[in-house]
Amino acid sequence: MMKNTVTTLLFWLAASPAWAMDNQLNDYFAPDVLAKVEKAYGIEARDNLLAWQRLIVEGRALIDDKAKLELANQYLNQINFVSDQAHWQQEDYWATPLEFIATSGGDCEDYSVAKLETLRLMGVPSEKLRLMYVKNVADNQPHMVLTYHPRHGDIPLVLDNLDGQVRLASERKDLKPIISFNDDGQWLARVQGRGGSKLKEEGGEFWEALMDRIQHQI
Repeated sequence: MMKNTVTTLLFWLAASPAWAMDNQLNDYFAPDVLAKVEKAYGIEARDNLLAWQRLIVEGRALIDDKAKLELANQYLNQINFVSDQAHWQQEDYWATPLEFIATSGGDCEDYSVAKLETLRLMGVPSEKLRLMYVKNVADNQPHMVLTYHPRHGDIPLVLDNLDGQVRLASERKDLKPIISFNDDGQWLARVQGRGGSKLKEEGGEFWEALMDRIQHQI
């Protein structure tokens, strides 16, 4: 899945100052966007987006980041897991948060990206959030989670669609970190998720396509 460039991803992750949040909310929930979603996916999809909007407003009222993490993780984990092949008739499709929530289905990457965007809209600083590729030890399969890093050097918290609880990475013996992304670039994860070595390699034609669709709202 890692192929060409994460430049667009990094721009998207970095573009989250507090003054921009209201504009970002308008981008997702403006009447024309809601109308487009309803036309594409039906009235239930529109209702799904409005429920997501209420969640974000609820989260923005919370002071503690941990409470925001738990709220977002619990809510988004209720969405149905559906393979890309079954849902989008493609072997590997990166859904935007809008697509994932509107259609109420997706795979591990979709949960993780939607959680990241939800938390950013709730006011969690993007520099504390990383999308992390891991290996699921039980079945030796690649998987993606979202991690939250309170301070540099701290063991991060893991938000995972396979686990209803937000847990320390050190408690997730079932996951082997491989690589993570944030607005500083692409990082090779260490065993406990305590940082890593910055990679010179850039990758991700999927990222580029995903960020382009996020920008243009399906």
